[in-house]
Amino acid sequence: MPQRILSISGLRGVIGDGLDPAYLTEFSCALGTMFAGGTVVLARDGRATGPMVKHAVISGLLATGCRILDADITATPSCGVLVQELHAAGGLMITASHNPVEWNGLKPFSAAGSVFDQGLGERLLGILSNKSYALVPWQKLGTCEVIADPGLPHLQRVLGVVDVEQIRRRKFKVVLDCNHGSGGVLGPRLLQELGCDVEVLGPNPDGCFEHPPEPLEQNLRGLAAEVQRRGADVGFAQDPDADRLAIVDETGRYIGEELTLALCADFVLARTPGPVVVNGSTSRTTADIAARYGCEFHRSYVGEAHVSAKMKAVGAIIGGEGNGGLIEPRIGYVRDSFASMAYVLAGLAASGRKLSGWVDSLPRYAIVKDKIQCSREEVGPACAALQTHFADATATAGDGLRLDWRDRWVQLRASNTEPIARVIAEAPDFATARALCSEAMDVIAKAQS
Repeated sequence: MPQRILSISGLRGVIGDGLDPAYLTEFSCALGTMFAGGTVVLARDGRATGPMVKHAVISGLLATGCRILDADITATPSCGVLVQELHAAGGLMITASHNPVEWNGLKPFSAAGSVFDQGLGERLLGILSNKSYALVPWQKLGTCEVIADPGLPHLQRVLGVVDVEQIRRRKFKVVLDCNHGSGGVLGPRLLQELGCDVEVLGPNPDGCFEHPPEPLEQNLRGLAAEVQRRGADVGFAQDPDADRLAIVDETGRYIGEELTLALCADFVLARTPGPVVVNGSTSRTTADIAARYGCEFHRSYVGEAHVSAKMKAVGAIIGGEGNGGLIEPRIGYVRDSFASMAYVLAGLAASGRKLSGWVDSLPRYAIVKDKIQCSREEVGPACAALQTHFADATATAGDGLRLDWRDRWVQLRASNTEPIARVIAEAPDFATARALCSEAMDVIAKAQS
């Protein structure tokens, strides 16, 4: 079967095995039809397949009369900011996020500069399914213009939410691992604006990843070693489209992705209390931080669109996902690694302490994430088997299944971006979390047999 995943959030697939120029053009024809030939911001991450995908997409957008504003290699959150700044009808980001190098994809944005919600996504899929494209005659074809400095509006928004001078006075030493993704365009520029002494790993955004693109501990040992070698204050790692951030402290310890949101929430809520929204797969640490500051805490389904929708509904001050994806409403309703870096540096500057000390002051849990080959059709029976097996847990269904106890939880859900199911467990210590995750995996495997 072709490796292609189509959902309300967009499209991902393997180039040459499901993601071909014809299908890419049809997708963009559907999107151009939906935008009624309006202005569309177009951007891409640094993947080597990006130019092919971009040209196929441009063809479909021009065929539906769209005015394309081309940001070329630009981070996903920057694309969302540009849609707002330029009053576009919408946007399209060419990226496969953390997927391996052979993958690419299309991520559409609404006029609000955020990813598609359920309604918009279903409308797009309907146009694509019915092939009801509003193609225009030759004299009404669209146009394409290049954006001169696509990162500037995003840079200005990020600098506007922190005390820049306070950060500059600390003269932080930072190692930034862009891994040849689109973070290399704006990341070094932001850190230099904040007065940091920056070393960049994989600065050229050509998609030639030096390590697997997902910013997990096993993939960031080079970053950890470089932080230690340079005596840096912090190491930051972005995924290929720079919407997620993982962190290494000054000792070379992998802080990971789960605590990116927690650190930002700790800094922001201490100064501006308010509602917090995370997804159902995010660590309890952020919930505990919200409780510390007397703030409302909410969980949404997994997925940027669900988190953003819930944030808007409750007027959240901050939110995001435990995959390193902070969402800062004052910048945009898109996961944003640049805002995360700014907030972490602002927190260090304001407190005067080291990152390791700040991290150790937070509530800590052990979280274990695994995955299993499991089709969407098999997820339902697997959830039923888990609920029967763990009959003493409080079950929450709707986004797969989450099972909660007083001090631990486990979740099974189908991935929106890969042909797998994810199993996540959290507990007070690693051994308990690992055992809970393994037990759940065994139950799922038996349900499949």
